[in-house]
Amino acid sequence: MKDWLTKDILITVKAYPNPSKKYGETICVAGITIDDKKWVRLYPIPYRDLDEEQKFPKYAIIRAKISKPSDDKRPESFRVNADSIKVVDHLDTSDKWVKRKEIVLPTLDKSMCEILNKLQTENKSLGVFKPRDIKFYWQKARPRDEDARKACYAQLSFFNKTKNAIEVIPFDFRFKFFCQEEPECKGHDFSIIDWEIGQAYRSWRTNYKTEDLLLEKIKERWLDRICSAKNDIYFYVGNMKRFRDNFMILGVFYPSK
Repeated sequence: MKDWLTKDILITVKAYPNPSKKYGETICVAGITIDDKKWVRLYPIPYRDLDEEQKFPKYAIIRAKISKPSDDKRPESFRVNADSIKVVDHLDTSDKWVKRKEIVLPTLDKSMCEILNKLQTENKSLGVFKPRDIKFYWQKARPRDEDARKACYAQLSFFNKTKNAIEVIPFDFRFKFFCQEEPECKGHDFSIIDWEIGQAYRSWRTNYKTEDLLLEKIKERWLDRICSAKNDIYFYVGNMKRFRDNFMILGVFYPSK
């Protein structure tokens, strides 16, 4: 029997969906517990299989039963009882995101450099910090094993709802940056795995005649608008279970100044 805890959690990031042989199509979600302001990683969540009233946007507060997994030793990682998920609130952007800031900013790390140090001492795998000198670029994604992806969808369990395989995004979108609070920072270069950027690629294609124009519009959105000098910029980051040194940008927190 698992020891389930019922927690209210502010959802701050949702990764692009990914199929696996073990869990079918799932997403990795991260957020902050309301009661004690702790980071948690929630996996696996079969998001497209959830009932409509269970589907949550970013900055929703959900109530769910969670427990420590046996196969993931990262301190922030938890399994989720998907049937228990209930959306209880959503924090809007009014008054310069004040409701969101009251929960997010108490968890702030000094820098990405500090998070990497805490990885070695505390096994830290999630965090948020202020970057500077941000640059955005893209490159062709590594080829995926399409047969393996199809096999994952083909073996989805009887209890999963029928769905079309979600599209693989052929580009790897990335941020290069330095840490705001580390004068000696040598710089970082991370992939962005936020669901929103993958969805932008998929849904914006009908609006632009060429792929080059589409990519420039994505850059304009994530660099010129989201990371605008008018905004107070923070990056959410998390690492991979198998490759702990491999961190990724999970999303951007960008209230106006």
